[in-house]
Amino acid sequence: MVSTEALRTHLLAARLAGSVATPRQTSLSSYRLFAARDPRVTLGLAPERDWSEREVIALMARKCGVADDPARIEGPDAIDPERTLAALDAFAGRLRTVARRRGAVLLGTGHPHRLLGFYAALADALSAAGCLVLTPAQGRCVDITTRFGVRTYNLDYVRGVALVRLPGARVSGSETGAHTHSPLPIRTALGGLAGSGEPLPDLVVGDHGWVCGAGQLGIEAIGLADTDDPALFVGEAEGRVAVAVPLDDSVRSSYYRPLTRYVLNQACLSQ
Repeated sequence: MVSTEALRTHLLAARLAGSVATPRQTSLSSYRLFAARDPRVTLGLAPERDWSEREVIALMARKCGVADDPARIEGPDAIDPERTLAALDAFAGRLRTVARRRGAVLLGTGHPHRLLGFYAALADALSAAGCLVLTPAQGRCVDITTRFGVRTYNLDYVRGVALVRLPGARVSGSETGAHTHSPLPIRTALGGLAGSGEPLPDLVVGDHGWVCGAGQLGIEAIGLADTDDPALFVGEAEGRVAVAVPLDDSVRSSYYRPLTRYVLNQACLSQ
């Protein structure tokens, strides 16, 4: 069991919150691109209204704790650990609710090298609580536009968590996969449920396009997001993402273990 105070200390020490590794320039670039509705940063979300760059900065200041000053253009960005803790509590509350209902859950990540262990632990706990952890469309091809052009990936599942990998990169089930922001994998997974007899997910858990893509389709979605991922926070503000947790999403995978223990305990899923 991890106390709130212990987790706050860990968030700062591991730079999951506080001064994070994401450069301010990177965050500001994402805010500009989001205001321009660039699909590389909207992550499958179609905003209900136009968001100016200034409005995105103000939202991210409220949701994450980044500087609310457009003139601050250098140095590391910042996340308020109190906002992270509050969002983790809300995140755990959604897990607790779906576990009590023994609902269907789909988990997916665009950060498999960092966050697979976090989501896999949630998948294990939800399954043990009687939830149906969905794994549709295994092996199906997903064509994703990257900076290198369109690349074809395969949808795969590791310990109940969806990811994409290049064909032939590793055998199915290995714990490697591609970093992606695309909403196409969640669309492919949901398409695989059509006609399969399995239900649509009551909850999608993940990051990047997994969360925004599900939320855009009206499916309850919760996830983790860095300071350069404004789409999840806009989705939360507009009511299509249930919970967006602000934290650095690319630190060492072991640094997320205390978060796992905290969330499972708060969700009453600890074993």
